Amino acid sequence: MSADPNCIFCKIVAGQIPASKVHEDDEVFAFHDIHPWAPVHILIIPKRHIVSMVDVDAEHEGLLGRMMLLSSRLMKQLGVTNGYRHVINTGPDGRQEVQHLHLHVMGGPRPWNKG
Repeated sequence: MSADPNCIFCKIVAGQIPASKVHEDDEVFAFHDIHPWAPVHILIIPKRHIVSMVDVDAEHEGLLGRMMLLSSRLMKQLGVTNGYRHVINTGPDGRQEVQHLHLHVMGGPRPWNKG
């Protein structure tokens, strides 16, 4: 599994930086966002360092599907029953702040802080 020693999300996966973990398995790690935009705001990241959607290809199809399916299960477990949003920011114009692929999943009663 590849990792970037300077990546904050790789450090979270490695346990070097604490996070409020929601889920972990062999391929993905999910945790609560430290600056939530909604009452429930989690990030789902691959454990393998992938910079952004620009860097995915056919070999990542299963991983991306797994992330999407996991998001629904986690939101249900976290009590979100009236809908939620999926957001993947890609590159500078897409406002990607951390250069590690991550899926934002946001839900809960409105109004939200942002979005």
